Amino acid sequence: MTTEEQREPATSQEEQELRLISQGEQILAELTGRIGAYFRRAEVRRRVGRYLQGLLASVERKNGWQMAEQLGEANAHGVQRLLEEADWDEQDARDELRTYVSQHLGEANGILVVDETGFLKKGKKSAGVARQYCGTAGRRENCQVGVFLMYASSKGAAFIDRALYLPEEWTQDRVRCREAGIPDAVAFATKGELAQQMLARAFAAGMPAQWVVGDTVYGYDELRLFLEEQQKNYVVAVPETHPVWVAGQQQPVGLLAALLPQEAWVVLSAGEGSKGARLYEWAWLQLPEQAERPDGRARWVLIRRSLADPSKRAYYRAAGPAQTQLPELVRVVGSRWKIEEGFEQAKGEVGLDQYEVRAFRAWYRYITLSLLAYAALVVMQGQAGEQEKKVPMTNSH
Repeated sequence: MTTEEQREPATSQEEQELRLISQGEQILAELTGRIGAYFRRAEVRRRVGRYLQGLLASVERKNGWQMAEQLGEANAHGVQRLLEEADWDEQDARDELRTYVSQHLGEANGILVVDETGFLKKGKKSAGVARQYCGTAGRRENCQVGVFLMYASSKGAAFIDRALYLPEEWTQDRVRCREAGIPDAVAFATKGELAQQMLARAFAAGMPAQWVVGDTVYGYDELRLFLEEQQKNYVVAVPETHPVWVAGQQQPVGLLAALLPQEAWVVLSAGEGSKGARLYEWAWLQLPEQAERPDGRARWVLIRRSLADPSKRAYYRAAGPAQTQLPELVRVVGSRWKIEEGFEQAKGEVGLDQYEVRAFRAWYRYITLSLLAYAALVVMQGQAGEQEKKVPMTNSH
């Protein structure tokens, strides 16, 4: 028997794996080509292409030395220069990221999700670092905090914008700011204001989104009033002390749950979690002074309570088309978990939290490149999922 006769034909699984590798290379090449125009020197364009490949590779930590080794460079100087000194505009790259996500994941009923994540840091030199609440650790720690905007649809979920939160102790010390490369024009902004800036950019760019969702940090009046002015639909969490007008008087939303009859509560799933459907009891109440809005919009209070312990509740303010049904609001609330999953995957897969830069602009550059790599990963995963659906089931016998 000849060697050719002995060679077994490629199995459908092997063919699929080769096809996925090829598709992944094409996706990364497309993304690199799209952002190439923002890197004026050919050397920097080539390095950023290799850098994105490195972020997607199985490098243990995406720090300067290990990334340089992955890029085949003798030292970390080129990588550090890319993030700190090279001539390119990270805001233009951010805009291209948003366009890329819109074109690959965009759907008319998409959702914009805002949330924050912490980056544990040592020392006091990194821009914005302070002892503050860090969701990553679940307590106050020395860290940086980034506010992020994600776009989610049935095609996938990827980040489209980012902002570094600067505590007031930073913005009140301009000498310290200058040492960290923070421009004098950058003033203190709350996390809600940073979210508003990112949402305004997304709206101006025409992101195909039907809803905005966020947790209690973003449920205060400043962001909700902005969304009302823009006539954007939203569901945002609020604390139980949040006041609303009911029956001609103000009362905290925490008291509303006790006023609702048992038949007002229904069990609905807020989406699939790692342990199956996220089932809760839900009730909603349309705010009466908004019942006859001329623009066809309404406002509601939405309440969620645990099946196991009804005393564990969460509260939401919502606004949208008057014909909106409760299951739709629950679906929107459930989409907020996508950003938590996104943070976990981005940190694990593309090293979102593994940077070693200290300067303000270098933070934005590293995070932007990480989010570009993550968007490419989401598109790759989406195409792989579509490919699996097309492959016919084979007989295992």
